[in-house]
Amino acid sequence: MKIFAAASLLLLAAAPAGAQGLPPLGGPYPPPFTATLSNNTPLAFGMGAEAASAALGVPLNYIRGRPGDEIFLAFRNVGGNELFFKKDRLYLQFRKGRLAGWKGDWGHNWMWQ
Repeated sequence: MKIFAAASLLLLAAAPAGAQGLPPLGGPYPPPFTATLSNNTPLAFGMGAEAASAALGVPLNYIRGRPGDEIFLAFRNVGGNELFFKKDRLYLQFRKGRLAGWKGDWGHNWMWQ
């Protein structure tokens, strides 16, 4: 009985895997990998402040810096419920008027302190 079980497991392991085939020529192509990520942000390096504000859908709040080399803060509403809205902070660094980087800040959860 043990030999039969071992042989059946060996046969199952040797069976070809059902990998997804290539899409047909000219047919619908799957989206790129970066479009399937759950944390994709509609930002791109080199955007202006107005374009970044439009892409995020929220106004940018000035934090500090000289004109053209500023740091802005965007409050993004990322869900929650009717009682507690969850707003994440996103800091945007601009150099020479163009977006040079961004960093999310999730802060501390005040409810569990």
